[in-house]
Amino acid sequence: MTEYVSFPESTARYSLPFLVAGQAQKEFFVNEALERLDILLHPVVEGEVCDPPSSPQKGQAYLVATPATGAWIGQEDRIAGWDGNQWTFIDPTAQMNVFDKNLGRRRCFREGWNLPPEPVLPTGGSTIDSEAREAIETIVELLQQAGLISS
Repeated sequence: MTEYVSFPESTARYSLPFLVAGQAQKEFFVNEALERLDILLHPVVEGEVCDPPSSPQKGQAYLVATPATGAWIGQEDRIAGWDGNQWTFIDPTAQMNVFDKNLGRRRCFREGWNLPPEPVLPTGGSTIDSEAREAIETIVELLQQAGLISS
C-alpha cells in the first residue's frame, strides 16, 4: 500500500513559509519569510507595550505585553514587527534573547520575557577586601556595557 507523503508548510522554529512546486504567488511566501528573518536576524525591540503604536516606523518591532489591545489582541508575549503595511507576529522560542532599546538591556524568553537579575555591589561586611570589590565592580561594569544589566 502506498503511503501519502506530506511536506511541512513552514519551518519548525519560526514558521518561515516553504515554497512548493507549482505554487502560485511565490513572491508572497518569499516576502513573508524575508520579513520574519529581518525581525529575527538581529532582534531589537523598541520596548514592551500592550497596544500597537499609532504610527510605527517600518522595521520597528515590539514585545506584546499583557493584556494586549487593538490589533494585538491575543498576541501576548509575541514579537510584533511592522513592515510598513501590517504587523508580523513571531512566537519566541525558549531562551531567545532580544535587545530592548527602551530599557537598554537584553531580555530572555523563559515562560515570558524576563530581565536578568541585577547584582548588588558589596558595601558592608566585617572584612573589606578592596581587590575583590574592584573585581566585582569591573564585572558589573562589563555586564552593563554588554547590555545585560542596566547602568
